[in-house]
Amino acid sequence: MPKNLFQEVVFTIIMVLFMVYGMICYNIALAMGGMKNAVFLAAFHELLIMAPIAFVLDMLIAGPLAKKVTFSLFDPKTDKPLFIVLSISICSIWFMCPLMSLAATLIFKGGFQRETVSVWLETTFMNYPMAAFWQLLFAGPVVRRVVRPFVQGKRQKIG
Repeated sequence: MPKNLFQEVVFTIIMVLFMVYGMICYNIALAMGGMKNAVFLAAFHELLIMAPIAFVLDMLIAGPLAKKVTFSLFDPKTDKPLFIVLSISICSIWFMCPLMSLAATLIFKGGFQRETVSVWLETTFMNYPMAAFWQLLFAGPVVRRVVRPFVQGKRQKIG
């Protein structure tokens, strides 16, 4: 877990890149009717737009709310760290999925129109299962593993 603002920003940037890229690939694959090699390249174009949006939403809204909910339910001094990590992850999915689905709906799915609310809700509900899977089983563990040595202050000497 990040211990200061710098670590939090670095952690968030890495997590955003993993999550947003994975979710963009998923949504492009849905739009194309299945997974194709072209999805991976196309996702980089959207990543340039969606990653900064995700970073701002996570730092200003979803992250603080996820921590507020988690620390109202769990005490870091007495509860297992796994429960705290899982709670923050689940709450982040809970808040970020509708926010990012709204951004994608407005930017890539026709903007403000008669069906905006229904398109946003459909996008959100289609994204929730993948966001949960991607966060809990891939992006979250990978990013925490990558960031852990820097957060704990343990750096291996090379040579």
